[in-house]
Amino acid sequence: MENVQIANDNVCHDCGAEISFNGELIENGVYLSYEVPGSTDGKVNIFKCNDCYAKNKVLTNFQECEVYSRVVGYIRPVGQWHKGKKQEYGERKEFSMPRSEGCDC
Repeated sequence: MENVQIANDNVCHDCGAEISFNGELIENGVYLSYEVPGSTDGKVNIFKCNDCYAKNKVLTNFQECEVYSRVVGYIRPVGQWHKGKKQEYGERKEFSMPRSEGCDC
């Protein structure tokens, strides 16, 4: 049997609406299976309700975005930081300098 990942069992991937079944038949949606390049599982399988499928038939937003930031001189994925560094990252404030006249920087 092939490795399969089922995302969000019995709910629409896009809106979160509950998908209803009558035995093995899907009453208010569709079942979609997509190849995931580079994945150990090989595929991702999702449900979409009829409304969301009518709006957009393709799969979007199915992989987490990995955020990188600089900590102690290294650029590392934020998800790999320990609890203290993650808290510090959440408390950081971004600053932007006002542009001065005659400067293109």
